[in-house]
Amino acid sequence: MDRKRKRGNEDQHLQVPDDADLSLSLSPPSTSRLPPPAPPQQELIQPPQQQFHPGPQLHQPQQQIVFHPGPLPPPPHQPGPNVPRQAPVRRQRRNLRNADDGPQNIIPAPFPWATTNRATVHSLQYLLENDIRVISGEVRCKKCEEQTMLHLNLQQKFTEVAGYIVQHKSVMHDRAPKRWMAPDLPDCTSCGQANSLKPVFPPNKEDELNWLFLLLGQTLGLCTLEQLKYFCKHTSNHRTGAKNRVLYLAYLGLCKQLDPTGPFEYGN
Repeated sequence: MDRKRKRGNEDQHLQVPDDADLSLSLSPPSTSRLPPPAPPQQELIQPPQQQFHPGPQLHQPQQQIVFHPGPLPPPPHQPGPNVPRQAPVRRQRRNLRNADDGPQNIIPAPFPWATTNRATVHSLQYLLENDIRVISGEVRCKKCEEQTMLHLNLQQKFTEVAGYIVQHKSVMHDRAPKRWMAPDLPDCTSCGQANSLKPVFPPNKEDELNWLFLLLGQTLGLCTLEQLKYFCKHTSNHRTGAKNRVLYLAYLGLCKQLDPTGPFEYGN
């Protein structure tokens, strides 16, 4: 009995464990200190880039066009092949100083002391050599309207005008003084009215103006602005501005015609 009991105990110790116990025994020891392995990262799958593929092109056979140029006519502005080329015509710039020179500026001399050029008189030397010493002009009384001839001594009156210009030119500032703008007139011998004999102006006939008589009598200021501009136009003088400026130029211009070497330059 003891032997059987002993063998029974051995058989209990030699029993083969079941599958569960075998799996536990074969499993590796647990590593409680290490974190559990992270799950494998999934790769981000990007959508494929869409590429534009044009559709099939229709290849049509190109038709070659052969152009055979023929003889072309020359353009209108160019000469033909057999026509000699002409030099281009250059437009000449108009010279303001000589714009009024030429045949259109020639007129019959209206007075013995005037030339055939418009608004131009002879020099003092020429007049004295030709024994022209008295300058006459027609005047009319503003009161009694008596019309008569007034005679002025050439040398005496020109000396008065030229002397006044030389003495006061530096203070005129290229402007006519008051005595030229509103001149004093001679007294009428018929009715005795003072300051009444006014020069007679031909109506709308600047070519017949007695410029030298107006200068010597210092009555150029009685001319209209248009008449003074007419003088400056045909004597190559500046003709824009107020009347006192144009009148100043007329005085200097006429004095320079009488004495070309005198101190009558504009601006000096």
